Amino acid sequence: MKKLFAILSVAAIMTACNNDKTTDATTSTTDSLATEANKMADSAKAMADTSKKMMNTVVDSAKAAVTNVTDTAHKMMDKAADKMKAAGEKMEKAADKMAPKK
Repeated sequence: MKKLFAILSVAAIMTACNNDKTTDATTSTTDSLATEANKMADSAKAMADTSKKMMNTVVDSAKAAVTNVTDTAHKMMDKAADKMKAAGEKMEKAADKMAPKK
């Protein structure tokens, strides 16, 4: 959160200092402050939108990774179950061979 505020502060300062227009003596300070505030708000909104898009990308990537891992785990469990079933069948056959015949 501190990093976000630092970035917003730097962006606001850069936006405020990057104004190449010269102001007339008749321009009121209130108007220029309101303009600068609007620029900072727009800049902050743009950064928030960018951050939101990045976070959505990260969330989508994480979901895909979890789905992939889950699918892999299911496949491994299915293979293990098949092997256990085969081993159980072999044990039954061996037990049948070992059982005394009447």
